[in-house]
Amino acid sequence: MANLKTLKPFKKGVDERRNSAGRPRLTKLTDALRQQISETNPNADDQTIAETIANTLIQLALSGDVQAIKEVFDRCEGKPKQSLDLDVSVQDWRSIASDSGLSEEEFINESKLYVAELEASLIRE
Repeated sequence: MANLKTLKPFKKGVDERRNSAGRPRLTKLTDALRQQISETNPNADDQTIAETIANTLIQLALSGDVQAIKEVFDRCEGKPKQSLDLDVSVQDWRSIASDSGLSEEEFINESKLYVAELEASLIRE
């Protein structure tokens, strides 16, 4: 865990600690695959490997292969958006304290102890 005394906020504008370039988009494997699928298929001189794979996928989809159909649609239309159904209820800390039989001051002190123990366990890790 970082030392809280030495933490400094980011400076506005350029800050040498930021990774402004971001994560590299391609990997060595991706580069190798892109290079190979762009080559001419030795079994079909008029097609690239990528075109042959696409044709095979289409033929599988036309024959009724559900997985191939799904793959074609995912590649052409994009994967369907997934939705989440969340039920979030917020409870006031004062009602939690009274339900626990604690005064507000006791609840605050217990919370401070809990946070201190949590920070200590994170530092040990």
